[in-house]
Amino acid sequence: MTDLPPCRRTVLRGAALAGVAGVGLTACGGSSDAATSTGSTDSSSAAATTASTELGATSEVPVGGAKLYKDAKVVVSQPTKGTYKAFSAVCTHQGCVCDAVSGTTVSCPCHGSKFNAETGAVENGPATTALPAAQVTVKDGKLVVG
Repeated sequence: MTDLPPCRRTVLRGAALAGVAGVGLTACGGSSDAATSTGSTDSSSAAATTASTELGATSEVPVGGAKLYKDAKVVVSQPTKGTYKAFSAVCTHQGCVCDAVSGTTVSCPCHGSKFNAETGAVENGPATTALPAAQVTVKDGKLVVG
């Protein structure tokens, strides 16, 4: 039997995974536990990387809300003052990058999946897997992921 070239979906998924590799995230699996502003994470959280990305000032993320950093493919929430949680913004359904946040709901434009920005949990399918957690820290009043 001859090897067939990868299907379009496989190629696109691989491209999406490569895009988030820079911030140490994967589009599949992972934990819904998140790192806090202290940088601590449990063993089931997304693996830390040597590369880190500065996202912006902590003041950009409202208390009780979230902010999407599309270029970094990360969403950061601040459930309580001074506590930050970060998740991949790559939808676990088919690897599309989420494009909007309303309150604490993160939306994927491709098939309508919605996720909770404070937990990463799926709020509306077709996705069935939570967004993977990312490590986020605060350095000199700025959020740093990775």
